[in-house]
Amino acid sequence: MAEGLARTLGDGKIKVASAGLEASQVHPTAIEVMSESGVDISDQSSDPVTAYNPEDYDVVISLCGCGVNLPPEWVTRDVFQDWQIDDPDGQPIETFRRVRDEIKQRVETLIANESVSRATAS
Repeated sequence: MAEGLARTLGDGKIKVASAGLEASQVHPTAIEVMSESGVDISDQSSDPVTAYNPEDYDVVISLCGCGVNLPPEWVTRDVFQDWQIDDPDGQPIETFRRVRDEIKQRVETLIANESVSRATAS
């Protein structure tokens, strides 16, 4: 959900990649609740973090407290945030909707803050 929202809300402003400790597919209920918001994430997947080079990223966001399991080179990027968001897996659809809305708010804030940081640095 975070990748889909970041791609949609940050279109033309940020580049987005999604990784996990292991490769994974998108949960069908996440696809459903995102489509309710007009965001199609049905083609998304998550690659293992080992498929990426941390030096290629200025901002790293971890979800659901997983940041404690990331290799040190990821948590020392310019911006690292570990969003303590509930994992909706196995929960009712209402939880997926609440998590979607919380992620959306955080992504909007992140994009706004990064835009201000880049404008100030220029």
